[in-house]
Amino acid sequence: MTSGPPAQTSSLGPDWVLGDDGLRHRSAARVIVLDDAGRALLVRGHDADQPERSWWFTVGGGIDAGESAVDAALREVREEAGLHLAADDLEGPVMTRAGIFRFLAETCRQDEVFFVARVGDHEPTRDGWTDVERDVLDEMRWLSAAELRAQPLEVFPPSLPDVVERLASGWDGTVVHLGVENDDDLDLDDVAG
Repeated sequence: MTSGPPAQTSSLGPDWVLGDDGLRHRSAARVIVLDDAGRALLVRGHDADQPERSWWFTVGGGIDAGESAVDAALREVREEAGLHLAADDLEGPVMTRAGIFRFLAETCRQDEVFFVARVGDHEPTRDGWTDVERDVLDEMRWLSAAELRAQPLEVFPPSLPDVVERLASGWDGTVVHLGVENDDDLDLDDVAG
C-alpha cells in the first residue's frame, strides 16, 4: 500500500485547505450586524506576523464541514459577539466575494457570503473568542458608514461603507457579487511563496 504526500499543515488552521492554485482556501459566512442607528458592529484585528497593521472587518468566519452558510453565520455571531440569533433574524445573502490576502505569512483565498442582522441595542462580548482570536482580534465597535470612510485603518471588504449605508435603510433583495478582490494587492503570479 502506498500513501500520498504528507498533508501540509498550516498555522491558519485545519479548515484552510491547499487549493490547486497554490492558495490556502476556505468558505466563510459573515454577518453585517446593524443597530437601530444603522451602525455596523465591526471587529478590529491584526496579523500576528504584522502587528503594526490592523483593519476593520465584519463578524464571521469559516464554514465547518457539514454546516450551512446560515448555520455558520449564526454560530460566528454568537461566538464573536455574544448574539444569539435565529435563522429568521438573518437577511440574505446580501453579498458575496472572494478575498485574496496575506495572513499569518500565507496567501489565502476566502470565499465569503454575507448576511445582515438587525439587532437594535447590543453590547458585544468577547466571551466566545478562541485563543487564536484573542491573539489577533483587538476590539469590537459600532461604526457608521461615515465613520468607516473616515477610518485611517483599512476596511474589508473595501466597499463596506457603501454597503452599510445602503443596507441601513433596508435590503431590497439584491445580492451584490463583488467577485475576486485582491485585498493586499498581491502579485498573484507568485502566490505560493
